[in-house]
Amino acid sequence: MIGSVQRALRLLEAAGSHSGGAPAKQLAREAGLPLPTAYHLLRTLTHEGYLRRESGVFVLGAAAGRLAGGGLQQKRRTMILDSLAHFRDAVGAPVYFAVYREGEIEVVGVSDTPGSPACEEWADFRATGFAHAIGQCLLGQLDERARKDYYDRHPVEAITPYTVRDLHTLENRIGALGRMQPVIERQEYALGTVCAAIPITAGDTAATMAISLPLHQEDRLLYVVDRLRSEVGALLSSLSFSISI
Repeated sequence: MIGSVQRALRLLEAAGSHSGGAPAKQLAREAGLPLPTAYHLLRTLTHEGYLRRESGVFVLGAAAGRLAGGGLQQKRRTMILDSLAHFRDAVGAPVYFAVYREGEIEVVGVSDTPGSPACEEWADFRATGFAHAIGQCLLGQLDERARKDYYDRHPVEAITPYTVRDLHTLENRIGALGRMQPVIERQEYALGTVCAAIPITAGDTAATMAISLPLHQEDRLLYVVDRLRSEVGALLSSLSFSISI
């Protein structure tokens, strides 16, 4: 054990127990430390941003807040990945969760198995949203201005013989989608793979869950996506699915 680390952590715990801050003498007493030792550690913790001194008292600093925030972020991510694994087993196919954040497509989590692997990202998912079900589903939830911004940065182009050929065709397809209708694409992103994505209601954030299957299992696609859609309601209500991860 490293004693100085233990002592510094005790000081942080003592400071964290006082929402309005506490003076060095009080923190030293609560942490069971000699005052000179406490002063030395308090100076170091303040320099590193874990504490902040205000009007003679010490309060938790921004660095301590980032530690707490990181733990919450990891907890949310773990909850999402656990849920994706549950649905992967329920539908018997790889399951994906993605959001549209700050102008880009972000695949937050994927759950697959060795016997049923996820689609390999051979072309950047962020730049090829026009080609895969995930991207088309997210783009369909955006307004025209936001979609135009995406197309300006990621022009539509065929990446397989089956990819939608031009922006006009893609926009017609997106415009024909019902509000909660699944998006299905066949070999548009990856040869030998069919995919389906369903829109997720998440406040103002565009989100989607998707599945993929090898082409020879295409006859299972509609069953699998319907099964996934029937499960999603339970996922959202039980986890209050957090998009801020």
